[in-house]
Amino acid sequence: MQGADAFDVVVIGAGAAGLFCAGLAGQRGLKVLLLDHAERVAEKIRISGGGRANFTNRDLDVRAPQRHFIGGNPHFCRSALARYTPQQFIGLVERHGIAYHEKHKGQLFCDGPSQQIIDMLLAECAAGGVTHWQPCGVDEIAFASDEGYRLQTRRGEVRAPRVVVATGGLSIPQIGASDFGYRIATQFGLRVVTPRPALVPLTFGGEAWAPYADMAGLALPVQIATGSKKERTAFLEDLLFTHRGLSGPAVLQISSYWQPGAPLTIDFAPGVDTQAALAEAKQRSRKRIANELAGLVPARLADAWVGQDAALQRPINEAADRSLAALAERIARWQITPSGTEGYKKAEVTAGGVDTRDLSSQTMESKQPGLYFIGEVVDVTGWLGGYNFQWAWASAHACAEALAANADHAIITG
Repeated sequence: MQGADAFDVVVIGAGAAGLFCAGLAGQRGLKVLLLDHAERVAEKIRISGGGRANFTNRDLDVRAPQRHFIGGNPHFCRSALARYTPQQFIGLVERHGIAYHEKHKGQLFCDGPSQQIIDMLLAECAAGGVTHWQPCGVDEIAFASDEGYRLQTRRGEVRAPRVVVATGGLSIPQIGASDFGYRIATQFGLRVVTPRPALVPLTFGGEAWAPYADMAGLALPVQIATGSKKERTAFLEDLLFTHRGLSGPAVLQISSYWQPGAPLTIDFAPGVDTQAALAEAKQRSRKRIANELAGLVPARLADAWVGQDAALQRPINEAADRSLAALAERIARWQITPSGTEGYKKAEVTAGGVDTRDLSSQTMESKQPGLYFIGEVVDVTGWLGGYNFQWAWASAHACAEALAANADHAIITG
């Protein structure tokens, strides 16, 4: 394709995946145009990790990465993640002189502001000679087998034989999230798994939540689980009470696995035999039950539980064994059913997306020739803690390699 409006590839979406893919493709000799409708580049990177960018997780097991991800086919992500590892991205970060630290369970954060990662990706794009139009929306995409893709953009018509969609999901609409990628997939006959908020706080309504509504700000380590038998999933993380329900890493993690109408089971004293502890206290103490219970869980939570049961509002040595047994069960296996989630406004990522059955796990190309999907727009969702960024880097890398290989093939056979 000739002319000022012709490129080898157009990448739509200047977030983590789009920036990285554009830079890599440009550095492999392709003429790349990067577009984004938003005013500011890579806002999701900027706000991530409390402004420090949790850019990857070094604990990701490249031999079995699917255990950190969900989707219609969790194994889909294995190829890309095995070929571009956290260590490789860490190497890039180090080459750009960005200082970082491990915070918790392999989670790597910048020592300084997350803008450093954005600047690094922009520098990689500059090194690849990438043309970057932003803000610049795409109004229409059309395909003809003899001409490739024609894109009607806010800056005029653009032509390219290949298009990469890296437009993310619906999470955090206030920074420009949209359903563009899903609409393009549908336009070209690709399946889309219904999107839903993930890594999101859970809400609780009704009288059952009333005793806990004033505990906002209370945090403690818990084991949280949902599902039964083979479908059971559990995490050992911190939980946070909010005005509307529960949040914190434990709840964000479990939210990706929670199904509407299903209960959560929470152990507020993981690793402790609560029944034995209360039985032992009954033999040696005359303190009120709430005071003894405060040795196992925060005092505010102890008061909330004891306040709901008159049988527990007395010294522990006067309590009935069955009452203490019921209390121990509540501490270790509290069951409560969320009424819903805080939605996309508070969700860190979007689960669902372009169906992986319609994509190549090797190249990220769809069944529609020359149309690729990478990053969050795909039905691949990682755990909290840098896994979703690593999927962005890995899927972008797999796509860029494929784009370059196809270009080389076209030169050889053209």
